[in-house]
Amino acid sequence: MTAGLDGKVAFVTGGSRGIGEAVALRLAEDGADVALTYRNSPVRAADVVDRIKALGRRAWAVQADSADPVAVRAAVGQAAAEFGRLDIVVNNAGIGVFGPVEDLSLEDIDRVLNINVRAPLVVAQAAVQHMVAGGRIINIGSCMAERVAFPGGSLYSTSKTALTGLTRALARELGPRGITANLVHPGPTETEMNPAEGPAADMQKGLTALGHYGQPSDVAATVAHLAGESGRYITGATIAVDGGFAA
Repeated sequence: MTAGLDGKVAFVTGGSRGIGEAVALRLAEDGADVALTYRNSPVRAADVVDRIKALGRRAWAVQADSADPVAVRAAVGQAAAEFGRLDIVVNNAGIGVFGPVEDLSLEDIDRVLNINVRAPLVVAQAAVQHMVAGGRIINIGSCMAERVAFPGGSLYSTSKTALTGLTRALARELGPRGITANLVHPGPTETEMNPAEGPAADMQKGLTALGHYGQPSDVAATVAHLAGESGRYITGATIAVDGGFAA
């Protein structure tokens, strides 16, 4: 486990399931109190909160659709008020719409970009008002920002590639304040949204060097490293946890 998170407060978007759930629990295991957002799964969010509290940490969940910038900005402020500080932000919430580029609706484009790009910027903008030296911003991207290995990913890839520019710019701007910003690119990872035995699973496994899916805990381990003291000299970096998808 990563040392150095005792007394820290983390804010994780989309923390009720999948990678976000694993990140929230891992940060709590390493000593952090955790606030998390969810969109439409209050029961799942409450379960994550209970599991964090069982670890002896404080936990709090708030409903906030990342497509709503007012809601996510308010959630950051509420979390900082609830815990009295904010040290770690993990922009995890995201969606994907796949299909031929000519079939993408304007509604699809707006929703994906609003959740995958605008929300991380809005969250970071709100969070840095509460952060001091030692703060961490960690964005969750996708292996499809580095390699688009099959058709139909134009919109999703666009949204995740945008996080590279955002992360590097934040690192440059916030570095003098002692705040780091980094980007983690998961590869095929077993979640409800992308099960390892799903219809596209064999294709995705075949695109990795290791030939199998990762687990949410694999991504969470890298996030914990970046969030802890051992990540103090890493900023503006893009780290792949993708089983060699982009190799």
